[in-house]
Amino acid sequence: MKETPGCLKPDSGWKQYTQGDTQQQAIGMSDEIFYRPDEVVFREARSLPAELYNLARLMVAHSPLGHVFVPIRSMQYLAVLDREAILFVDGVGRRTITLAWQHFRPEARQTLADPVAYDMICYDAGAMPLIQRLQGDFARALQVCAAREPQPVRNARILPMKSRGLC
Repeated sequence: MKETPGCLKPDSGWKQYTQGDTQQQAIGMSDEIFYRPDEVVFREARSLPAELYNLARLMVAHSPLGHVFVPIRSMQYLAVLDREAILFVDGVGRRTITLAWQHFRPEARQTLADPVAYDMICYDAGAMPLIQRLQGDFARALQVCAAREPQPVRNARILPMKSRGLC
């Protein structure tokens, strides 16, 4: 499937993520905007342990907004979970999506304890060294978030980032 800049699915345009409580929603909220580069550097089929996949899906299902923000403090990254993907945003830089786990295939597993196949998409060659460490650090951060109370709600959008031939 051809990647479409700035969206998770070719027909979805941009995604808006909200993070805040009902009072903030009534007053008006700020948007969280994440940029997705035009080009895919690397793509690989992988599998996610069932415990991690199930916890992520459960947290998204329990979120009143359909998405969850998970700070991965040890790596200075932010994971954005929704029903379709898990996006990893560089927490230090320009809010650029560097990695995405998407196209989860839970229907292919025999039991709920089996790993779930997915596609890992890398948008930044500089993120390649982080791939080995990411799954473990994400699992720990997700468990910490699951143990906490819901966080305030904000909006977020994913917009295309046009290549300018720099670098």
